[in-house]
Amino acid sequence: MLTSCILLLLLMSPVFGYVCDKSATICETSLVINHRLTMYRDGALYPENGKLYRYDVTNTTNAEPVPIEDVITADGWENNRLVVVANETLPGPDIIVFEGQTVVIHVKNSLLSDTVTIHWHGLHQSETPFMDGVPFVSQCPIMSGQTFTYKFKAFPPGTFWYHSHVGAQRVDGLLGAFIIRKYEQNPLPEHILQIQDWNHDYEADKGYYLMKNGIVRNRTKYIPSQSLDGSFFSLFEAQSGLINGKGRYYYNLEKGIHNGAPLEVYNVKQNSSYRFRVIGVGALFPFRISIDYHMLTVIETDGYPIEPTVAESFIINPGERFDFVLEANKSIGNYWIRGKTLEVTPRHTIAEAILRYESAPETEPESTQTICMENDKCVVINCPFSFYPKHEFTQCILIDQLKSISSNDPAPAVEEGKFKEYFLNFAFPGTITFPGSINGISLELPTVSGLTQPREISNTCDKVDCGEQRLCSCTNSLSLQHGDTVQMVFLNMGKGLGWSHPVHMHGHSFYVLKMGYATYNDTTGNFIAQNPDIDCKGGVPPNESFCNAASWKDPAWLNGNVPGLELQYPLRKDTVIVPSGGYVVVRIKADNPGLWIMHCHIALHANNGMEMLLNESFSHLPEIPRHFPTCGNFKLGDNYTQAAEEEKQEAEEKKQETEEKKQEDTIPMQGFYTVVGVLAGVVFLQFLVIIVIIGMHLLSELNRKKVPEPKIIHQNPKIETEIGREPESEQINQTPPTEGGFFNQSYQTEITKC
Repeated sequence: MLTSCILLLLLMSPVFGYVCDKSATICETSLVINHRLTMYRDGALYPENGKLYRYDVTNTTNAEPVPIEDVITADGWENNRLVVVANETLPGPDIIVFEGQTVVIHVKNSLLSDTVTIHWHGLHQSETPFMDGVPFVSQCPIMSGQTFTYKFKAFPPGTFWYHSHVGAQRVDGLLGAFIIRKYEQNPLPEHILQIQDWNHDYEADKGYYLMKNGIVRNRTKYIPSQSLDGSFFSLFEAQSGLINGKGRYYYNLEKGIHNGAPLEVYNVKQNSSYRFRVIGVGALFPFRISIDYHMLTVIETDGYPIEPTVAESFIINPGERFDFVLEANKSIGNYWIRGKTLEVTPRHTIAEAILRYESAPETEPESTQTICMENDKCVVINCPFSFYPKHEFTQCILIDQLKSISSNDPAPAVEEGKFKEYFLNFAFPGTITFPGSINGISLELPTVSGLTQPREISNTCDKVDCGEQRLCSCTNSLSLQHGDTVQMVFLNMGKGLGWSHPVHMHGHSFYVLKMGYATYNDTTGNFIAQNPDIDCKGGVPPNESFCNAASWKDPAWLNGNVPGLELQYPLRKDTVIVPSGGYVVVRIKADNPGLWIMHCHIALHANNGMEMLLNESFSHLPEIPRHFPTCGNFKLGDNYTQAAEEEKQEAEEKKQETEEKKQEDTIPMQGFYTVVGVLAGVVFLQFLVIIVIIGMHLLSELNRKKVPEPKIIHQNPKIETEIGREPESEQINQTPPTEGGFFNQSYQTEITKC
């Protein structure tokens, strides 16, 4: 337990993360959220040959470099950028616990002018839906200066992460790895790799508005980049990619000219095996991950083991996680770890890190990327399209071709009366830039904590404004009945189809049963037509339909009868890519009561309304913690004077009611003595009657023989019924539901004091 204490105390250092003791029952730590500047430590900095120097150092030959560990470098761009971080690091500190432990994390908001929440991405939060960390869904946002304590069970085991769910704060750096380990005897040594696209010019909020309104550079309209299948990415400028918060800016990518910023280094020992936990923490772009001269054996995705699959590379989207095993079986040296976006024109973005064998020199790698050949094709896992262009000599393993390693986790079965199917189209109907929606409904978050203040939600959807070819904005929710098998068909189709969307569901790891892709050109791989399995309806051609009320083109596919479903060994994920012009079939069992958000994990799209709520088993919700924060709108009135007058009038009316009640309950003084006199007379007469009765009784006793007195048995020897109180046997338990339960158990004695 001493080790746990030391790690907890070191948490505030930018260098250390938090690793809970394996034997601990409770793991307690904290995150402090604040702003920092990139490339700054007691003054501005600049990079050179992998080191950092103060802005006023003119000769680096004999100068002492600034320790990299104390600096948020990002891509080394010298114009300081404001970032939002946890515990002053980018990414935030790793949090590593073990399966089944109780996790307690105190989050303090030290931002000067913004709120915050922390979402624990991929955790089911079973019995703790109010700890999911989504503002105005599972909780109120944490105000500046406030602290909110999250408490939940560490489940399921696997690779997860935490990030802000307020606006685009995660794009500005508020994120970190959250690892739940199994109790294994001899686990592999492991490394964590968090990859993201990065804009070093401006903060994410500005990026959001530029996406909506357009980007102009030197009076020239900025054209978004394209993918291999010809679809356009959203308007987002990424100058570089980061791995664990480090990258470098390339002035000329083709010629390899860059600013010399430091990179992340992963140390390995020759002939040893290592587990890499890779987390897609980016804003928009998918990255293809590879390591020069090394094959990758993918063993897990989104926390669930799969049959080991060997590949040259894999593609990871924002929100996804992939674990792979690396065999360090090459010559001692340095090798490039590469992350390259799927952009093909007019640019692409790269992220780099270094794989360094023990005893290798501390120099940059000279390795080259694997060349894919016609007779030795590169194998890539998780393509967002069904195949690469022929000249790429690359073979795709699609996500639904991966199999679960577990034989005891089949997809939920179809039961008569307990099966529901929903078609959900993630798109930009009517326009490719605004707004994002699901089935034509752009989400408006409630103004209260929807989970804990459901009766105060006011902006629910009006079906008159929504429809097959209409767009509306409201609090869009889908009610799931407890115990139902729910099949969802995620679509990216119709007039508003866009780049492939990584869809993330809170509260569940769904079963991936089938992927449907668009039709592509056999040679170029370019998009030709949407998948023919779906009927978008709307009374117009498919490319003109908003696809807000879709169904299967073949009605025989309804009720779970879709051909080609993987039901025995389905992959489980919480984030899945929905291909442009295609679909994904997933299932869940509605057995986790809560109010869960489901959304595209491209930050720009989610903030634009491509979200909805899953109102699951609401009558089965667990107890809400005592004193859980509330929030909401406050309307003072048309103007302060009117409001004040109304309040004054209310007070006068209450005062008058009180006076009237007093008068009703009080006997007038004028009749007081009359009443007293009457009562006194009655008492005197009763006294005389009692004297007479006693005298007659004594006289009777003297004149009669003694006989045994009959015994009287009372049926109700004691009756103590009070007004407003039920008999004990029928009393209703008046203990508030928040008095017990997981959140209100005392755990102080289990925590080692540090």
